[in-house]
Amino acid sequence: MTDAPQHLGQTLGQQRLISMEGGRAVIEYLAGMHMCHSGGVVQGGFVTGWIDAAMAHAVMSMHASAFAPMSLEVKVSFFAPVRPGVVIAEAWIERAGKSTCFAEGLLKDEKGNVLAKASSTLRLIPLDKVQAGSRAALGQS
Repeated sequence: MTDAPQHLGQTLGQQRLISMEGGRAVIEYLAGMHMCHSGGVVQGGFVTGWIDAAMAHAVMSMHASAFAPMSLEVKVSFFAPVRPGVVIAEAWIERAGKSTCFAEGLLKDEKGNVLAKASSTLRLIPLDKVQAGSRAALGQS
């Protein structure tokens, strides 16, 4: 399971983690044609995934690796079609409590145009508890 984040990043087309500190995160992705539906527009699930990942990284920047941020809800507004090419997901913690965080994020193209914006409620669950649940689901000890 230690490779899961790397494989997830590959699936999402992550190119590089630009920054992750102080409750903020910026991640660069490469949108490919294999992520598109009709007319060469990136499927909304990828857009949501990119911003969701940035919001999770923003939370992790404040809590190191002790907790796994689990999305309780995500709301996304799509402002413009996302086309193949480089996109940047930026996210920040809007408010944080002991076990719940509220985060916001957006997706921009290389020119800085905002393509989508999202907000999320994330639950902080101890990482060892999440990993134990995953092992149990896979029938591992």
